[in-house]
Amino acid sequence: MTRPEGSPPGNEERSSLQSAFEHTDLTLEQLWMRYFALGGEADLVDVDAHLSGLLSLPAHQHDMLAHAINERLDEVVSEHRVPYSRPLRQQLPPSGPLAALVGLLVGAGPAPPETLPSLAAAAGRSLGIDVGVYLIDQEQRRLVRMPADGVAGGARLSVDGTLAGRAFRTVQILSTDRGDRPRLWVPLLDGADRLGVLEFGLSSPGDLYDPALREQCRWLAALLGHLISSKQPYGDDLQRCRLSQPRSASAELIWQQLPPLTASTEAFTVAGMLEPSYEVGGDAFDYALSAHTVSVAIFDAVGHGLQAGLQASAALAGYRSARRDGRGVYDQAAAIDAALATAFPGGTFVTGILGELDVASGRLRYINAGHPAPLLLRDGRVVRELGRGRRLPFGVETEGLTVGEEFLQPGDWLALYTDGVVEARNAAGEWFGEERLVELLTHEIAAGQPPPETLRRLDRAVLEHQGGLLQDDASILLACWTRDG
Repeated sequence: MTRPEGSPPGNEERSSLQSAFEHTDLTLEQLWMRYFALGGEADLVDVDAHLSGLLSLPAHQHDMLAHAINERLDEVVSEHRVPYSRPLRQQLPPSGPLAALVGLLVGAGPAPPETLPSLAAAAGRSLGIDVGVYLIDQEQRRLVRMPADGVAGGARLSVDGTLAGRAFRTVQILSTDRGDRPRLWVPLLDGADRLGVLEFGLSSPGDLYDPALREQCRWLAALLGHLISSKQPYGDDLQRCRLSQPRSASAELIWQQLPPLTASTEAFTVAGMLEPSYEVGGDAFDYALSAHTVSVAIFDAVGHGLQAGLQASAALAGYRSARRDGRGVYDQAAAIDAALATAFPGGTFVTGILGELDVASGRLRYINAGHPAPLLLRDGRVVRELGRGRRLPFGVETEGLTVGEEFLQPGDWLALYTDGVVEARNAAGEWFGEERLVELLTHEIAAGQPPPETLRRLDRAVLEHQGGLLQDDASILLACWTRDG
């Protein structure tokens, strides 16, 4: 029979308490000190009387005393446990979704980054399924299998020609029972940033249509995505497997400065693209999302190689310093000028766009420092170039600076790009051109593609136009104001 919660402990409970106390090897004074440290309010005499059965402490004081004894028993002999005056919560079960998630979360704390796929496999076993981790490569063309628990890594699946790739492109869970191997392909995300996919091997084809299992697989993928993004800076193995060739020093510098390629809130999605990914030097982009403001920026430094990378990095540093201080685009531009002048006293310049959108009103304030004009797309087509707010490039002293304004609406897309996109030339000397850029953007928007997939396809189109080798850096930053938001 269960004693009502809050009622005084009975004789049996006090007797158990006394018996357990005898196994602690503590003096009465030592026990009272432990009890007092937990917040106990009874004095030494009352505790002695309670243990002797002469009086009864309130239930919560009895539980504190029991806890003090149990802590000591954990230190000396764990089999002597004192019952609490109320039922305690169940500890971690040996299997199931909670065991899988907690095991992955706790195990990841001290683990080196490259062991995350093995931890994911162990979490899968708690759900009775096999787990394989595939990360997207640098070019976003193939999904690379990560080694785990004796399973060799390195297998590559095409993004454009496989079911796994389709799950990555569409960000949807897809299933297959081909070859008597029932599997689920689940997108691996960090927020909105697409990191790859998880392969879940199931024991029965019937599990493919179990909605609870699908949801549990999604939970596991969501947690693992966050862990991969947080752990990746601490080691090289997760990044090394995704590279098909070494990055140049300038490319390494720029990639370390960039934010994630994709981010989103309920109202906005931002996605960026940067090519040539292994040799980029002077292009960079940045953004900041909040419930009230969306900030975007893109930069193109003069020249190529490491020197251009240093210039772009200085521009990024000046921009972020002012933006994070809460200053507007006018002061952000001045901070970039100052950063370039300090880092390169001999003189240099960087072109770029700075934009800041007030979500409540839709007012976009922007500055164009010698850069191609941004494109505003509405209802799937370009409605105008944003041609105001012009000034000389950053790093060049300017006077009479003006700030351009435009009012955006839910559903609008904003495209910022560098000249390397439209000036990519094929073997016949034909430019990729703004017309082809606009055509591709409108086509993908009409097809319902989200910003990150639109940019992946645009990236492929620009590279194919120039035979896979770009003579100049090419970058695009898309900001989409979702209608629902």
